[in-house]
Parts: sequence; structure tokens; C-alpha cells
Amino acid sequence: MKSSIFFVASLALLSACTTIPPKNTENICQIFREKDDWYQATLSSAQRWGVPIAVQMAIIHQESRFVADAEPPRPTILGFIPWFRSSSAYGYPQAKDETWADYQRSAGNGWASREDFADSCDFVAWYCANSNRKLGIPTSDANKLYLTYHEGLGGFQRNSYWSKQWLINVAQKVQQRALRYDAQLASCRQELEGKN
Repeated sequence: MKSSIFFVASLALLSACTTIPPKNTENICQIFREKDDWYQATLSSAQRWGVPIAVQMAIIHQESRFVADAEPPRPTILGFIPWFRSSSAYGYPQAKDETWADYQRSAGNGWASREDFADSCDFVAWYCANSNRKLGIPTSDANKLYLTYHEGLGGFQRNSYWSKQWLINVAQKVQQRALRYDAQLASCRQELEGKN
């Protein structure tokens, strides 16, 4: 009896430690009101890398819907036998292992975790800043930045996305979300600045 109570209590404690996504992911002000340390995380990344908060948030929304431990779906064989995932993409930014390792080395953030929101914002902003520096993509152009984020710098230069209409559509959605988030943020930035 005592062991089953301990087990249930342990599960409850573990689930309490799991970061729950924001309730309303359509409104950046609501997100930052609910997750009161997220605004500071995105602001720090924006100041460090020059990538707007709205762009960071739109990309993370698209990649993981703000789920800390998001992973690509695991395919099955014969409809029920789990198989290997197609990608090592993981966490808020859906960063692949090798790209994450590049970020850790380049940005001097060796202890960074893809399940940590602040680290994930810093990664997204770092990646977009690299796209700006190497390819000249404006840091406010969420459309092209997302195409680069998805295809990689080389893939973007080779125009690999032209054969993927679905990806072009998604990138346009990311751009629209970034514009919407930016307009929303203008209405609550003063309130959020007052909390910090």
C-alpha cells in the first residue's frame, strides 16, 4: 500500500516538473503573461543576436507548438511495430543533434538544453543571425528565415524549397504569425517591461 502511494506521488511530482505549453498560443501577450520568464528569455536572445522576439516565437510555434520535449513522430512497421525516428530533431526548436552541437560550440553554451526555453530561443536567434550574416536575409524576414531554418543554409542557397510547395506555404504562415505576434507585442510590451 505504501509503495503504491509513493509511486503515485512520484508520478505526480514528475508530471508537475514537465513544462506545460501555454494555453493560448495564438496571442503572444497571453503566452508571456502565463510564462512570465519567457519574455525575458526572448528579449535576451533578441538583444544578443538582433533577431526580433516575434520571429523567434513564430519559428518555435511552428516547430514544436511550445512543447519542451517534442520529437518527430515514430513510424511503425506493419502498422504497430515502432521504428526509428526519421530525424534527431528535438525540443522546443526541433534542432537536430549536429546543428545543436554546432550552436553549443559556436555560441559558447555547452550546457544548453533543447528542453530549456531560454536556450531554445538563443538557438533560434543564433541560427537566424547566421542566416542574416551568411546569406543577407533580413532578421525580420520570418518567411525566408524559416525556409533557411528548415532546409539549412546550403539547401536554401540551392533553392531546395522550390520543389516543396507545402514548405513554402508553411513559411508564409510563419511570416504571418510573426507579423501578428509583433503587432500583439506592441500592445503589451510596456506591461511586460514593467514586470522585469
